[in-house]
Order: sequence, then C-alpha cells, then structure tokens
Amino acid sequence: MSVGQFCNRDTVILRKEDSIIDAAKVMREFHVGSAIVVEDSTGGVKPVGIVTDRDLVVEILAAELDPSAVTIGDIMSYDLITAHEEDGLWETLQRMRIKGVRRIPVVDQQGLLAGILTSDDLLEILASELTELVKVIGKEQERERKTRGSLP
Repeated sequence: MSVGQFCNRDTVILRKEDSIIDAAKVMREFHVGSAIVVEDSTGGVKPVGIVTDRDLVVEILAAELDPSAVTIGDIMSYDLITAHEEDGLWETLQRMRIKGVRRIPVVDQQGLLAGILTSDDLLEILASELTELVKVIGKEQERERKTRGSLP
C-alpha cells in the first residue's frame, strides 16, 4: 500500500507572506489543524513548510505577540519532512514516528504537492484493516461450525 493511495488530496495551503489571522480563518473554515506552506513552481506548488494550530497557540498567543505583526513565514516549520506518493505506508509511519511529526506532505515525482497524510488518516486505515481481520476470524469460526458441527 502506497502513501499516494491513501493521502488526502484536498490540502489546505498557505504562503509565507500570509497573515496569522488568515491561517486561523482557513484552518477554521476547513476544520483542519494544519496547513502546508507552499511556493509556486512550474506545474504546481512545492511544499516548503507546515504550520499547525499548535504553532499559532504556542508561538503567537502564549507569547502574547500581535498576530498582525507576524506572518506564516515567521512561525512555520522549515525542517519539512515529506513523503513521495510511491512510498509505503509502513515506512512513512516509521519516518513520522522517528521525526515526531503527525502530518506529512506528500509530493509527486517532481516534488510538487500531491496531498497530505496525517496520523488521523493512518489510524483510520489501520482501524479499517483491523476490522477486516476481525471479520476473518468470525468467518473462520462460522466455517468451522458448518464443517464440524457444534461441540458438546
């Protein structure tokens, strides 16, 4: 299973020059906890950073900064970890764990933004797969009852 099969293609993007207020409004409008910061590139946009709702709270509100005096470029994470569409889910999950990130932008072969994969997405995928495994156990028990009958 590849990251490209499961990533969310509807990404919320911002640019470095966008305001903190704009970021908060966009996150609220789309009910997300992060936005990918991008730069324009031939054929699309390239991810250059990420900003989270936690960044807004810790870097702006807790520091009592004036949100109108700060841009996304001032608080975004520049040490961006990305995944390629063809990367495996398991390997990507391991990279996320090692790097301590809950969200990872997904890029295509040209490095252009293709989507985002979050820990919530991975939990949903894993829960679905575990549900299927539980169904296998139930089917096995049903098959055994039919072929062997009930035990005393």
